[in-house]
Amino acid sequence: MTTTIGQRAGLDTIPAYRQGAAPKPVDGLAPFKLSSNENPYPPLPSVMEAVAGAVSGIHRYPSLAADALAAAIADEWGITAGNIAFGAGSVEVASQIIHAVTNPGDQVMFAWRSFEAYPILATVAGAEPQPIPLTPEGGHDLQAMAAAVTPRTRVIFLCNPNNPTGAVLTAAAVERFLDAVPSDVLVVIDEAYLHFNDHPETAVGVDLFRRHPNVVVLHTFSKAYGLAGLRLGYAIGTPELIAGLGKVAIPFAVTALAQEAGLASLRAGKELQDRIDVLISERQRVYSGLLAAGLPVRPSGANFLWLDTGIHTAEVAALFEANAIAVRVFPTEGIRVSVGTADANDRVLEIARRAGRLLLRQH
Repeated sequence: MTTTIGQRAGLDTIPAYRQGAAPKPVDGLAPFKLSSNENPYPPLPSVMEAVAGAVSGIHRYPSLAADALAAAIADEWGITAGNIAFGAGSVEVASQIIHAVTNPGDQVMFAWRSFEAYPILATVAGAEPQPIPLTPEGGHDLQAMAAAVTPRTRVIFLCNPNNPTGAVLTAAAVERFLDAVPSDVLVVIDEAYLHFNDHPETAVGVDLFRRHPNVVVLHTFSKAYGLAGLRLGYAIGTPELIAGLGKVAIPFAVTALAQEAGLASLRAGKELQDRIDVLISERQRVYSGLLAAGLPVRPSGANFLWLDTGIHTAEVAALFEANAIAVRVFPTEGIRVSVGTADANDRVLEIARRAGRLLLRQH
């Protein structure tokens, strides 16, 4: 059946967001999905219990302001509930920010390559994406970004650590950047991987927010907290900005189950930290193994590692696929490998040794 209903002009030019691929089955091998930076461990028992207990109330609308969760987060960060806006994952809150702050034709700046949703969200809102190339080391080129600000630049995203390269922004570098950026430009510190970032000199979004009224911080429950399937994220900003986000947010997008899971996760801080510590330890083990195998791997402050494989990306990616591991492939650029369970990481290192020999023969 065909339709004569027209679509929005320019819709064909907007790329669809690409979900991390599922692993293809291979005989004799357990599949591992390392393509979406998910927490590889199942929800904590206390979190599952909280969600199960909330199921009986799903015939009612959830709290629009997620009051109990907002109070818990406010207490954790030493802010007020009026500084917090929620959404169905931090990506939805990022969308709220762009819709609330930009007019058609305004610019949204971000490093590139960075989180794939940034240019999509900007274009959907009628704004113009303003990508600035990364440094050769895979980090934000803050000097170039500051120099590229125009009168139309309204929002700047800083992804710390950067997805997909894992590079960390230092506090000193971001402070210099904020001093160079006009105070009427909103700077978004996207800290989706905050809990895995153990860099001693890292920028801390909430600290920057306290000193700079044009800073807003994004956090998510999808990564360290392991609630990717429930969709829960939030922004920390000035009350004026938060009020604006509420006007463009989808009503009731944060479900009752997500709110209860978020609360239970905050209460289970010690258990979650134990898991985070394991993932950080595994990240270092995999990083060291990839280096030893001769692969071009970057240091990372997140729960993934970036292989700077360039023109050899397709060949290395084929080795992962042939061994039942799904990774995030960026053709001709590189491969992002999420940190998984110990078994998954063991296989990554086996593949790395083969890939290292392959690249050695190429040279």
